[in-house]
Amino acid sequence: MKALLTFTTSLFCAVMLLAQDLKTSNPITSLLAENTNLTKLHYPQSVIRFYAKNNTEYAWFDAGEKSGQSELAMLLLEYSYRFGLSLSDYHLDVISLEKLRKLRDKPTETTQKEKAMFDILMTDALITFINNLHFGKYNPSYSSSYIDTNDIKEFRAENVLQYARQHVDFLKVIVDVQPTIKAYTDFQDYLNALYAENDCITPQSETQKIIINMERLRWINNQNIPYILVNIPSYTLEFHQKDSVSDFKVIIGKPSTKTPVLESNINYFTTAPDWKVPQGIFVKEMLPKILKNSSYLADHHYSVYDKHGNEVEITSSKLKEIRQNPYKYSIRQSSGCDNALGAVVFRFENSYGVYLHDTSQKQLFNKSERALSHGCIRVENAKELASLILKNDGSKNLIPNLENAMAEYKRKDFVLKQPVPIIITYLTRLIKDGKPIFYKDIYHFDDSLENKFNQNKY
Repeated sequence: MKALLTFTTSLFCAVMLLAQDLKTSNPITSLLAENTNLTKLHYPQSVIRFYAKNNTEYAWFDAGEKSGQSELAMLLLEYSYRFGLSLSDYHLDVISLEKLRKLRDKPTETTQKEKAMFDILMTDALITFINNLHFGKYNPSYSSSYIDTNDIKEFRAENVLQYARQHVDFLKVIVDVQPTIKAYTDFQDYLNALYAENDCITPQSETQKIIINMERLRWINNQNIPYILVNIPSYTLEFHQKDSVSDFKVIIGKPSTKTPVLESNINYFTTAPDWKVPQGIFVKEMLPKILKNSSYLADHHYSVYDKHGNEVEITSSKLKEIRQNPYKYSIRQSSGCDNALGAVVFRFENSYGVYLHDTSQKQLFNKSERALSHGCIRVENAKELASLILKNDGSKNLIPNLENAMAEYKRKDFVLKQPVPIIITYLTRLIKDGKPIFYKDIYHFDDSLENKFNQNKY
């Protein structure tokens, strides 16, 4: 009995040692265990997770892989410029369609280690391609290392790649990770048409602006309809619904008081709002006018409040005190026809304290260049936009109430059943009727992004 137990124990140990030997002899496992190899990868943790789900088997030389899928994947990388991406990001200095075929068709001429390294680099290239399509390369919110280690809204590139390998339409699964927002699909359609006419790499100078604006659109999280898109350089607002797009002119922030790029949701809007003047505007712009002419306050329907929220009676002694300690006071403008916010304001959460609103200075919409505000966005035909939002929210019956409240300057909150996403972005190029339209880079944001792309040329 003791001899049998000893034999069984020895057999178990031998099996375990054999299993360990088999594990370590797997070339992909061995290569991924070396830090020097991981440093070659853009998304090392994603690659490791991919192979863990694939039992550390070859992904692109597997005898069971779908016919032609590996070649399709390699061609996708070699044509990545068609998506406004840089060839240099996908290891194309060491992997290629020609080398793939050679390693696959003439295995005796190479080592398993070389084949495994090719497989790993190709996987990393495809994961990089998927992440670049979905998040962009220079996303200000998510670095590549953050994307590599985190599940961002249930998106992981290695899961997309794994699913694509099992799907009948490998390419469609991958390219479907791109933004679906109309401005982006217009860019992609334009590039497709451009390369269909001349299937070679167009000089970078001709497509550079399109590429950097596609990059910006990849940073946008929302891909659902409806949504409101404010484009700063074109001074426009678009309300996108399922079957229509409504256009509005807007006034945006001056270069010295820029309108921020952001995403949020409009939860409600308010008619006949009063305006709590931002402290910086009060101290730097209004206070000198008030000190020069005390009737300025009454003429523009402003009231002054102390730090406890109590309205302050304006006297010469009080003006002197306000001048000496301006940050102890605040100022508000009551609702009315000359209120800076106009007859309606659209509220959305953000850390910049900006909002979308009507204006009493409607003549400013006649200007072609409308970078005139302190950062907030003034919209032309605000009543029409509010009506469209109510109609979209299934509250068409409230439109008469809206119109009456705006006409009579009565305060009323209209809370939406379904918040409307608002995207404030910065696009110096758009495609209109199949042709690129150019807009002035009013905040000079293009330069820094172009420099990043120029450091990573095709």
